[in-house]
Order: sequence, then structure tokens, then C-alpha cells
Amino acid sequence: MFKKTLSAMSIAVLAASVAACGGGGDTKTSGNTPDTKTPDNKQAEANKPKPQLRMLNQYIKDDPNQDPVAQYMKEKTGYDVKYDVLPVENADEKLNLLMNGKEPYDIMKLSKSQFEKLAAAGALEPLDDLIAKYGTNMKQVISQNSWNGVKLNGKTYAIPEAGSGIGVNSAFVVRQDWLDELNLKAPNNLDELYTLMKTLKDKKNVIPLTGGKDPIVQEIGTVFGMRTITSPWKESGGKLVHLVEDPATKEYLTYMKKLYTEGLIDSEWALNQSNKLIEKFTSGKAAMFKMNWANAQTVVEALAKTSPNGKMAILPFLQDKEGKRTAIGTGGIGWYIAVPKWAPNKEEAVKYMDLKLDKDIFKGIAIGQEGVHHTVKDGKYYPILPIFNEKWNNGSYFLTGVDEKNYPIYWQARVRKNEHVQKYYETYQENAKENLVSDALTFAPPLDAISKNGQKLNKLTEDTFIKFITGGEPLENYDKFLAQWKADGGNDMIKAANDWYASSKK
Repeated sequence: MFKKTLSAMSIAVLAASVAACGGGGDTKTSGNTPDTKTPDNKQAEANKPKPQLRMLNQYIKDDPNQDPVAQYMKEKTGYDVKYDVLPVENADEKLNLLMNGKEPYDIMKLSKSQFEKLAAAGALEPLDDLIAKYGTNMKQVISQNSWNGVKLNGKTYAIPEAGSGIGVNSAFVVRQDWLDELNLKAPNNLDELYTLMKTLKDKKNVIPLTGGKDPIVQEIGTVFGMRTITSPWKESGGKLVHLVEDPATKEYLTYMKKLYTEGLIDSEWALNQSNKLIEKFTSGKAAMFKMNWANAQTVVEALAKTSPNGKMAILPFLQDKEGKRTAIGTGGIGWYIAVPKWAPNKEEAVKYMDLKLDKDIFKGIAIGQEGVHHTVKDGKYYPILPIFNEKWNNGSYFLTGVDEKNYPIYWQARVRKNEHVQKYYETYQENAKENLVSDALTFAPPLDAISKNGQKLNKLTEDTFIKFITGGEPLENYDKFLAQWKADGGNDMIKAANDWYASSKK
């Protein structure tokens, strides 16, 4: 049976094994002595022979040891790194075996759940002293919010690798040619959206809005002030409130049920997969759907084939009763870069990761060489194709922490590989600038109660909300659902979230 998390028994065995060996490895890490070397001495230190480092990374289909980015890093840092990768299936089981065998890795790139399990087992080295001594660059370019997200019991157990910043992934897109035909304007609020959907249904005999599986359409939910299943926490009244506790959620479900009952949203909402939404929109069966900017090329090209004269447009985020538009962004820490307790080269590992965050070296890892792999136009970075894809497409795979100010700028070169993807990505972000919010736990460290209960309660919420919307269960049963949610671990999640929130304010 496929296991997505390290088993409790395996973690217990690992914890006992770590305790028995007392950590091992390089023991010269306890000092917090400032670096007083002169520039000449620092250069001499940099030229000293360096040990080969071993890094365990996530799955990639190509051999990272042969990647041009790996060769670039070796040339620029002087460190030879041998990469091993976790398998695409049963990755956690493989990781557990490696850790139980104390495989002598110096660096590991871990998911949030992997990081939490190994830290709890005592398998990871606290990095505070090493960062204080050797982390000059990382202390400057990684935000305090991100550092807070890798602290457990007051100690830092990883280098946080944030992504491309907080951004918006989706928005409503609509058949603009149909709006033009019916002399309709883009809606600004829920009343105008309702009128638009009614007109499209009556005049065009199409599905006004298609969607599927996810019962929370954030483009509508934000009007009520609520969050989503995957970003469920918001601050209200000095505490954190979960989506299911929020009174706005029942208002939203009431509105969505009305749309469903009147045939204004897809009758197959509970069944549709993402590819089905694209098919319905591009084939002329549906007028609107929530589109991820990453799908822009696929959707635009498919529509051009089925409806050569068809046009699509991005709808603005809707205004609430006070006239404010809100969008929910996602982001935060994507990967946790850790050092095993028994790593043979702890100091060198941190030195290496810090060197990779040198301004010029980091830029090279992220987007390669200007004039070869990328170019700059009007202050924006663009990839040079096809060489960027051929040589530098895996740049982000090799990151072990990012320059959080500049990486979101460099990263956008990747969305500019295609004009349609670029247009939709940039428009979504521009439209969200007015009031972009994110989950209140975006930069929280792993919280055991949420890790333990979050997935099953998300599934309960998703299934129940779909039933509320489609009439499979009366909305009058909401309090019964909420009681079950709390009893099945929700109360523990609420307590854990608010305990962390209170401690973060001290």
C-alpha cells in the first residue's frame, strides 16, 4: 500500500536510533564566533580543497548530476555535489529507509511533511549556530517570516526555500464574443454576475459557469469575506478563524445553492475534472470557468480551433458590499533544506548553500547567463528559446533557498515562454494588487494537529459542501457537519493554529 507519510513506527525506530548514536558527524558546530578573516585570508579559504557533498533531492526524470545547472554551480562555488533523488512512487518509504540506515547525506530537500516527521524524530541538525557563523548571504536575502516557518521549539532545522512570492493562480475567464453579441458588460459584483449568468443561459442556452470538484470558488467566496479549503485560515477579532467556523461560509453556500438550483452553474459540478472544464469552455458548452494562468496556452489554442472567431477575456475580481475587491494568493515555503544529524560535512554544507545565495551566483542558477539563456526587455526577464528549455529549465530544482526579493522577478522569465501564459499571469497579478490576501498560516511552521487531521477534514469539507450546493444534503445540517468536523480533529487544529498565532505575536 502506498504511504504518503513516514509511519509512526518507523519514526519511533528512527528516533531511538538517533538518540543511541548521539548525533555523530561533524561536532565543530557549537560556536557562534564571528568571522574575522581578512579579505586575503577569505580568498585563501575559498581556494582550499573542498569535500564532495552529497545531496538528496526530490524526484526528477533526468540525471541531475549531468545537468548544465549542476555543472555551473560546481564551477562557481568550487563544490562538487553528488545528487541522489527520491523515487516518484513511495518516496517517503524510501526516505525512511535511508534515514534509518543513516545514509551520509550532507543536504536534503524535503517536503513539509517529510521535514516535520524527521525533525520530530531528532534526525535533523539544528542550524542556528552554523547559520550565525557561515550564513552571511542567507541571513540577508531570506525573510524573517520564512525563518519563522522552519523553527521548531525555538530552533532552526532547515533553510526555508520560498517560491516565486505570494501570487494569484486563477480568475474567471468568459467568452467575450458572446458578451459583445448580447451587449453585456463584465460584472463588478454578485448582483451583476447573477444577471450576466441569467442572460447567458436564456439567450445562448449554454452553461453560464462550469466548475468541478472544488466547492469553494474563491472568485465568488471572497465577496463574502471567506477563504478556501486549501487556504482556510484568516485573522478575525485577534484570533485565527477556520473556513468552516466562518459565518460567511453559510452565506456563500446559500448563494451557490441558488445558482445550482436555477441552472446557472454546471449540473455536473460534482463530477467534472479539470480537463472537462476546458473541454466544455472551448467547445462552446459553457460561457465561464475559473482558469489557472498556467493553462492559458492550452485554452486559447483550443478555442481558436473550435471557434476561430471566438474571443475570451479575464473578468475582474468582484467587489464586496463595500466596493472592495479581494483575491487570495498562495505562496510561502515550498521546500525545507535540511542537514541530517549524522551529516559528515555540516559546516561545508551550510557554507555551500550560503555561497549559492551570492547575488550573481544565485541569479545564474535561477535564469542562466544574459544573452545566452535569457534577455532583458523593458526591465523584464525573458527566456531565450529553445536554449533556456534545453539547458536551464531545471534551474529551480537546484535551489536551496532563494533571494526572496529578486527571485520572484527572475522566476517570471518562466511564464514568458508563451505569450498567452504571460498575458494571463501578469493580468491576474495586476488585478489582484488592490487587496491580495493569503492564508494566515502561510509562514507558520508545521503544526502537528493540522498535519495529522488536515487532509481528512479537507475531504470531509469538500464532500459535504458539494452536497450542500447540489442538494444532496440540506444546508440546515450545517451545524451537524461543523460538530463532526470539530470532533474529528478540528478542535485540535483550531487550538494549534491559535497557540502558534499567539506565540508569533510575542
